Amino acid sequence: MQNLATIRKILRLDSPAKADLSRTRIIPYTGTIIFIGASTGGTEAIREVLTRLPEGIPPILMTQHMPEMFTGSFARRLDALSGIKVKEAEQGETIEPGVAYLAPGHSHLMIKKSSDGGYRCELARSEPVNHHRPSVDVLFQSAADEVGQAAIGVLLTGMGKDGAVGLLHMMQAGAWTIGQDQDTCVVYGMPREAAQLGAVKEVAPITEIAARVLQRLGGGFHGHGEHRHV
Repeated sequence: MQNLATIRKILRLDSPAKADLSRTRIIPYTGTIIFIGASTGGTEAIREVLTRLPEGIPPILMTQHMPEMFTGSFARRLDALSGIKVKEAEQGETIEPGVAYLAPGHSHLMIKKSSDGGYRCELARSEPVNHHRPSVDVLFQSAADEVGQAAIGVLLTGMGKDGAVGLLHMMQAGAWTIGQDQDTCVVYGMPREAAQLGAVKEVAPITEIAARVLQRLGGGFHGHGEHRHV
């Protein structure tokens, strides 16, 4: 499959710059990591999910199809509305709990294991995948390869099929996968493609996805986060 070959090529790219590990956390984060992908209608869908999540949530990596001139302001808007920190992902930065990292509009976002046992963000300005850069499939494939069964994959509203194959590979690697339902999608494209591939273990309306994630996490994350309206 051409798309998969392209994704694999992107995942093998050397980093343009290495992170300065001298200022990273002493204890690297090695627990569950949440991955979210969305396209058409995704800005409000992502807001709906993030504003229902509590502080201290495991790290979140997100790809939303959006031009690069808007991703910075979108991250700042989410940061203001959410109880968790939201920011644009930076090359080589260490991934920490309580933070959601948004792919910048100019680059694919991937997760990579660090030499200290934790994880870092990796960016690549390589060719589009499924006509998109950033691509959800690239993010989800890196989650399957690097995080495996410690990942939770969430595919939200969007036109096309980006993220469907990546979500399937996440599930095959042991991850828990969730797709947004048809009734609450602006465009039931990407989640439908994933469901048709058998890549979705759970389907939920957008208002329940955060609760399903928290239920899956268990422990101290059974309660709802503060939900702030625009």
